[in-house]
Amino acid sequence: MRLFPAIDMKEGRCVRLCQGRFDQVRIYSDSPAAIARLWEEQGASYLHLVDLDGALKGRSVNAACIREIARSVSIPAQLGGGIRSLADIEEVLKLGVTRAIIGTKAVEDPELLREAVRQFGAEHIAAGIDARDGYAAVHGWERVSGRPAAELAMQMKEMGVRTIIYTDISRDGMLSGPNVEATKALSEKTGLDVIASGGVSGPEDLRRLRDAGIYGAIIGKALYEKRVDLARAVQELEQAGEPIQAIREPEQRMDPDRTGREPEHGKTGGHHGGENQ
Repeated sequence: MRLFPAIDMKEGRCVRLCQGRFDQVRIYSDSPAAIARLWEEQGASYLHLVDLDGALKGRSVNAACIREIARSVSIPAQLGGGIRSLADIEEVLKLGVTRAIIGTKAVEDPELLREAVRQFGAEHIAAGIDARDGYAAVHGWERVSGRPAAELAMQMKEMGVRTIIYTDISRDGMLSGPNVEATKALSEKTGLDVIASGGVSGPEDLRRLRDAGIYGAIIGKALYEKRVDLARAVQELEQAGEPIQAIREPEQRMDPDRTGREPEHGKTGGHHGGENQ
């Protein structure tokens, strides 16, 4: 199973949100590129980047940070947030990103996926499905559509998509465990490479996803809160090495550049920011 360390960017900083809420923000670093280098040093083979501002505004906002990350590491990265057109896809690929994740537009305009795959290749395109209670959410998680996630995934497959990032909104940033059952069902029904996102709280959650046959898993808060040691996780789950263990108590948080802060409350109201929008 491939592991994807997450770097969520808001106003040029590395942050994590709870359930996608912009009024529940914890800042972990003022340098996303430094975090990217750290994850690469610990064995990451692929990064998962999210432009949270872009998800809300519908356009790329953290382009400078994204470009710096791409220049700072030698491993590939996928990016979600604010990618709504073929021009957007072209732009993020020019920044050095390997794979663009289409979220909201994948729900609203599935034909965009077909053209994106045709124009850029399936290896450079992923579809993001953010779901609440089995239904796809759009516009930075602000609105739940009437489309069942599984139905949407099958349509995406017909468009030529091979990779899906599946986020259970209710689990994201909560360290409550991923929705293994729903993720497994989506993977088995579609036959696509499904990357699970949201809720990973420790090594056992990663093992459950691996044992369920899931292609990949995004690890966010569990890394920053030191519930998962990335180097050990890569050794066990990507390289079939010794079992991993959580290396510290959950309270001892990770602060790669020593600038971690307590959550900001109410700074931008109650908006939500989707992983893949």
